[in-house]
Amino acid sequence: MQQVTILGSTGSIGISTLDVLQRHPEKYRVYALAANKSVDALLEQCLQFQPAVAVMLCPNSAEKLKTKLDEAGVAIEVQSGMKALERISSTDQTDIVVAAIVGAAGLLPTLAAAKTGKRILLANKEALVMSGALLMREVQENNAVLLPVDSEHNAIWQCMPVGESQQYQFDNKGIRRIILTASGGPFRDWEIADLEAVTPEQAVAHPNWSMGQKISVDSATMMNKGLEVIEAHWLFGMPINKIEVVLHRQSIIHSMVDYMDGSVLAQMGNPDMRTPIANTLAWPERIDSGVAPLDLVKAGRLDFAIADFERFPCLALAYKALNIGGTSTAILNAANEVAVEAFLQQQIKFTDIARVIADVLESVPATSADSLEQILSADKLAREAAQKQTKVLCNH
Repeated sequence: MQQVTILGSTGSIGISTLDVLQRHPEKYRVYALAANKSVDALLEQCLQFQPAVAVMLCPNSAEKLKTKLDEAGVAIEVQSGMKALERISSTDQTDIVVAAIVGAAGLLPTLAAAKTGKRILLANKEALVMSGALLMREVQENNAVLLPVDSEHNAIWQCMPVGESQQYQFDNKGIRRIILTASGGPFRDWEIADLEAVTPEQAVAHPNWSMGQKISVDSATMMNKGLEVIEAHWLFGMPINKIEVVLHRQSIIHSMVDYMDGSVLAQMGNPDMRTPIANTLAWPERIDSGVAPLDLVKAGRLDFAIADFERFPCLALAYKALNIGGTSTAILNAANEVAVEAFLQQQIKFTDIARVIADVLESVPATSADSLEQILSADKLAREAAQKQTKVLCNH
C-alpha cells in the first residue's frame, strides 16, 4: 500500500489525482492533503479520503478547517504554514508526493521531498524553473524519483527509452530534438492588434483543458509553454537549441521526440490530466485512469503551426531567460506571477504581462543559482521590481 501526499489537492491536478486514487483503493492510501485557502473544498476531501494530516498554507484557513472537522467528529491532524508542507513532503509516512501547488510556493516542499528520496510526481513547473540545477542535484544525490505530470513532459518521458531501474536511461546523442506541442490557447486566431482588449474572463477560458486561473492565463500568453521549455531542459538534460515548440490545436499529440534515424515518437491521448497522473503513480506499470479511449476517427484531423514569437512574446522571453542562465529563470517566473495576478485583478492589460516580464528581466541582474538563498533572493527582487512596474502601467 503506497501512502500519498498531495500538495495542492483542491486544484485541478489534485482533484484529478484523487479521482485516480479512488479507483485503486487496494494500491494507494491518502496520507496528507494540502491546500492554500479553500477550506470547504479541503473539508470535503478530508471527509471522503480520511487523510492522517491536512495542511493549509493560510493559518486562519487552517483554524476554520480544524473547527469544521471537529464539528463533524472527524479526527484529522490539521497543520498550517510552509514548514508543515515541508513536513508532510519529507516524512517517513509518505511514499509518493504529488507536487501540484501552483507557483513559487511549491518549491520548498518539493525540495524537501527530493532530499528524503521520495517518488515525486511533479506538476509544479516553478520548482524546476526557479531551481532546476539545485532540484535535479537533490534528486540524484538522494535517490529520489522525479516523474513529470505535465502532459507534455510526461509525453516526452514516455517517448524516451526509460529503464525500469533508473529514472532516465537514454543516450541523448540519438535524439535530434524534443518537440513540445501547444494548443495556442484561446487567442491563437485573434488579430495581434486585438490582444490589448483581452479580459481576464476570456483569458481563463481555455479551449481544450480545464485548469486554474493562473495556469490558464499562462497558457493564453504561452508563458506556460515557455516554462515547459525550461522544465524540459532540466528534466531531460537537453540543450535549448534541441527544444522546439509547435502549435497543435487539438491537444491530442501531447509532445514528440525526434530521433537521429528519422523516427519521431509521439504520445497521444484525450486531453485529460488523469492519464499522466496514472502513468506516474503506477510506473513502470499501467493502471486504469478513467480516461476514455482516444477515437482517432472522431478526432478527424491533426493540425500544426509555427509558434509565433510576435504573437507570443512570453515564449520568446522564456527562451531568453534560459539562454542567460543562473537566476534569470527565477526572475522570469516571479515577474510573470506578479504580472498575471495584476492582470487578473484588472490592473494591467493582457499585453502588459509580457512588458512587465521584459522590463524585470532587464532591470534585475541575474546571478549564479547554486544555492536556495540566491534563488529566493532573486525571486524577491524580481517580485518587487514587477510590482513597481505594474503600478506604473496601472497609473497610465
